[in-house]
Amino acid sequence: MPQPAKKYPRTTPIYSFAALKSRQREVKDRAEYEVVHLTENGNAAYVLCSEEVFAQEKEKAVAEALFEQELKDAVLQGREDIAAGRYTVGAGAAIARMREIWSE
Repeated sequence: MPQPAKKYPRTTPIYSFAALKSRQREVKDRAEYEVVHLTENGNAAYVLCSEEVFAQEKEKAVAEALFEQELKDAVLQGREDIAAGRYTVGAGAAIARMREIWSE
């Protein structure tokens, strides 16, 4: 039975700074829908993208940072709850505790 093709993440487009002169349309077309990295003398130097892509990337970064903070807060709260004895063991005890809380 054949294996399904693996999906690899897309590679980031990387162009030399000189490509802005020799392949300007191609670079700008890519920058319309994704972040393009530009190198100078073989080293990372600049990034280029449209305003829309920039706004999307900022929104994505903010969402990821907020999620990461929520996750950290949940872990810290869980550790505090365990240290204070606020936990149950087993499904039956958890269900009973939930019913107790909901009936309050």
